[in-house]
Amino acid sequence: MSIRADLSGKVAFIQGGSRGIGAAIAMRLAADGAAVVITYNSAADKAKVVVSEIEAAGGRAIALKADSADAVALTASIRTAVEKLGRLDILVNNAGVLAVAPLDQYSLDDFDRTLAVNVRSVFVASKEAARHMPDGGRIINIGSTNADRVPFAGAGPYAMSKSALVGLTRGLARDLGPRGITVNNVQPGPVDTEMNPDRGDFAEMLKGMMALGRYGKADEIAGFVAYLASAEAGYITGASLSIDGGFAA
Repeated sequence: MSIRADLSGKVAFIQGGSRGIGAAIAMRLAADGAAVVITYNSAADKAKVVVSEIEAAGGRAIALKADSADAVALTASIRTAVEKLGRLDILVNNAGVLAVAPLDQYSLDDFDRTLAVNVRSVFVASKEAARHMPDGGRIINIGSTNADRVPFAGAGPYAMSKSALVGLTRGLARDLGPRGITVNNVQPGPVDTEMNPDRGDFAEMLKGMMALGRYGKADEIAGFVAYLASAEAGYITGASLSIDGGFAA
């Protein structure tokens, strides 16, 4: 029997919610009773599917176009969400990019976009969301187990960006703790998505490094996020929590 959090009456904003882990989080929070706003950059068709599935199940969802690397657009999308739904209780910073290349071929453009999306957008969205959140709100960042372990070459900037979230999460938890707003960082291991399928030589290599020997499912990450968004998780803040099948064990 699945245990659901009671998020009735809450509004959740998920940046990067059109596919993969973000889409699974949006659908889970909606199933638990929250009205959901998702952002997308290029996958408008996939965002529409997420909204349609949530609405078909009796939930409420809105999709807004916003490039997470664009601070103005991201801030405006949060304000639009509050205007349309009247409040904001939960922020999930899920948007992320991954560029892998040998050090001597890694472009500064890829480096700068990695920081803009994976780190700066978390700061920008958290700063704006905190202006609208009531006391007791939730901010949940989606990091990566690569903050702790990078067993392949070419991912230094990505790992650095996810390590930066560890410190940012701790700092934001201190800033917002007096208001009862918790800030946590979820660190998934390899998860089966369209962008990172659980098959192929690379996937098999990663499976060999994991205690459970398998990729995770997006729904498993979503369930963990739903718990952190719930009232039961009110004493957890400033934490970086791995859900990685033992990848970093």
